Amino acid sequence: MNVNRRISVAPMMDWTDRHDRYFLRQISRHTLLYTEMVTTGAILHGGVDRHLRYNDAEHPVALQLGGSDPDDLARACEIANEYAYDEINLNCGCPSDRVQNGAFGACLMATPDIVASCVKSMISTSDAPVTVKNRIGIDDQEDYPSLKRFTETVAEAGCKTFIVHARKAWLKGLSPKENREVPPLKYELVYQLKQEFPELEILINGGIKTLDDTEEHLKHVDGVMIGREAYQNPYILADVDRRFYGDDAKAPTRHQVVEAMLPYIEEHLKEEHGTIGHVTRHMLGLFQQMRGAKQWRRYLSENAHHKGAGTDVVREALSLVPEQDDEVLSA
Repeated sequence: MNVNRRISVAPMMDWTDRHDRYFLRQISRHTLLYTEMVTTGAILHGGVDRHLRYNDAEHPVALQLGGSDPDDLARACEIANEYAYDEINLNCGCPSDRVQNGAFGACLMATPDIVASCVKSMISTSDAPVTVKNRIGIDDQEDYPSLKRFTETVAEAGCKTFIVHARKAWLKGLSPKENREVPPLKYELVYQLKQEFPELEILINGGIKTLDDTEEHLKHVDGVMIGREAYQNPYILADVDRRFYGDDAKAPTRHQVVEAMLPYIEEHLKEEHGTIGHVTRHMLGLFQQMRGAKQWRRYLSENAHHKGAGTDVVREALSLVPEQDDEVLSA
């Protein structure tokens, strides 16, 4: 299975659920999208379909798993095969206390041998390629030597693709939010990793906010993963297909993106407990920096959770935004 990872949107807890991914897919046809992290426990002992189902329109889509037991990860991959994800990714970068207590996420950077065992087991059962998302290091680890050792060890187990968040994770003393902002970005270490391991596919992540920055990074690495900016300002993806995938098809306007979401929202409302807020919360940033953006956000925020709210709420919010999609407000 060949996955083009040139541009991707990072897995983000509480953000990149199936509704957000369907929405982002209306903006870019080619960007690789990731699920939120799903733990092996949730798959092995929870409602599998609730955690793994998605809309076929989301392809290419990757599943991110959280876990540290090779057997559990292998079983989770086996179950995930039924859902035909384009990639299975192992989380070795999340620093939250909940993840640490489960002995997975960023704390796995300290035990590359365990990660190697996990990856080997995952590859043995997964129909999709297995990748790893990690930090450049944790706590007091030496910067590059520990990253190199981790990469070497895991690559020997069969992993060919590493997505590297170019910040250290501090497991004690910093909150997950602070871990996304406080440790300095060291892009040069990720570049060095690619230089030293040219046979591996190396993607870079962390603090990337523009497509111009993305283009600069692609001079040094194989792919760029965009995180919070793609959520808060999703229309940043509108020029990705043309710029990075050679697709000259005209990008949809913001208004067209909203119109494309209406049938999807109507289908979601037919589900038990389905509300438009489940979907529209991901759409609030669509008109970022555009005339009417505040009115759009306010109307959806105030009305999406009313009992019986339907697509008429979205249409009304859209009517507050002039159809001047290329006219960006000056700062």
